[in-house]
Amino acid sequence: MSAVAERALELAERAWRAAEADEADAVAHLEDSGFARFAASEVHQPTLIRNETLTLRVVRDGKVGCAVTNRTDDEGLREAARRAAEAADSARADPDYAGLQAPTPVPEVEGFDEATAALTPEEQAAAAAAAIEAAPGYGLYGYFTSGLTELAVSSSAGHTVSQTMTDASVLTIAASDEESGYAEATSWKMAELDPAAVARQAVEKAARTKGAVEIEAGTHAAVLEPYAFSELLWYFGFTSLNALACLESRSYFSGRIDEKLFHESFTLVDDGLTPRGLPKAFDFEGVPKQRVTIVDKGVAKDVVWDRRTAKRAGGGRTSTGHALSAPVQGFGPLPLNLTMAGGDATREELVSRVGEGIYVTRLHYLGVVDPREGIITGMTRDGTFRIEGGKVSKPLVNLRFTTSFPKLVESLVGLEKDVELVNRSDFYEERYPFGTLVPAVATEAFTIVGTGSGPGL
Repeated sequence: MSAVAERALELAERAWRAAEADEADAVAHLEDSGFARFAASEVHQPTLIRNETLTLRVVRDGKVGCAVTNRTDDEGLREAARRAAEAADSARADPDYAGLQAPTPVPEVEGFDEATAALTPEEQAAAAAAAIEAAPGYGLYGYFTSGLTELAVSSSAGHTVSQTMTDASVLTIAASDEESGYAEATSWKMAELDPAAVARQAVEKAARTKGAVEIEAGTHAAVLEPYAFSELLWYFGFTSLNALACLESRSYFSGRIDEKLFHESFTLVDDGLTPRGLPKAFDFEGVPKQRVTIVDKGVAKDVVWDRRTAKRAGGGRTSTGHALSAPVQGFGPLPLNLTMAGGDATREELVSRVGEGIYVTRLHYLGVVDPREGIITGMTRDGTFRIEGGKVSKPLVNLRFTTSFPKLVESLVGLEKDVELVNRSDFYEERYPFGTLVPAVATEAFTIVGTGSGPGL
């Protein structure tokens, strides 16, 4: 066991032992990371983070209280225990509290790379510089980041687990006043990333966006790159593939399990165990991760569960290992490792199948209009084009869409053979790398409702 793993387990055990409670558990979340943000081809916000966060949950007379601290000395942990006890004593009894996870082995997963963990601030800065140098003639915007994360769960029930993770990501937008292009890459192994190559992809995309024109509103056939489809899938996932939303009839899946809802080429799982993604062995309650089949050949099969929603559902339902940290479990469990099967086409063949339509690189500024029906709105950005005669042709301005995700997936005409790992972490809170594994998709149903500004700054 590494020194950081020993430190995380020691902190988690000290935290719950400081509590005066009927039962208690603690999550230790340790981070050592670097973040080099750049704008106009200059690194302007280099950040180094070394942090230890403890989340303590206590149960007193059936009432649950939580406290979070990054004061990890004895006095800090005693203060956290006092605040958690005070929160529990002030709360009502929680009917959905399902008790602590019993001692259970968790799966062995990959997701740690020694070379990535050892990256120095100078090497992180050099990765950002390599991206910038690969984009002459454009301002380059984005970041390079890498980090080491340790997660440990320990409880009064005797359950103790830990995992050490690494991740690295590069995101680039090459832009001028009238052009912009986007590319990104992520992995738990730095050796799999080439920041300069990512920047060159963004430059190549930007160079094709000058002179953008408008397009009529309406439902269009479209090819969505993995960046764009990942964004839609993530928003659909947290609103509809969540057991709490399903139980409360807020999900598109509510009352529709075992119905054929999508095209038969669409198979979707949540798989935190695959080494192709950002692997996880357990959730924030220490429950072992399970591979969950959500859609099988177009048929809705399941959503993801935590201990609270499993207890509420009854009928022998158990957690699939998708609990969030105790203070935010009110959102329900989330599918943080959505993974799709690829199809039978190249990117060019998807464009050919569409024939006449639009090509979308990425999306932003998304919002869920109607979670029960899976309707999502947002904007295209940094590389939107017409498809004419089965070829990508002239550039388009940024487009406002309001589209039905279920209709989009019901109307698939092809999936790319290869899938890509797309980062979904925004790095604003404690580092917890996660993402989606998705292909580019071709569909007959992507609904445009308006136009926005052209590409560029």
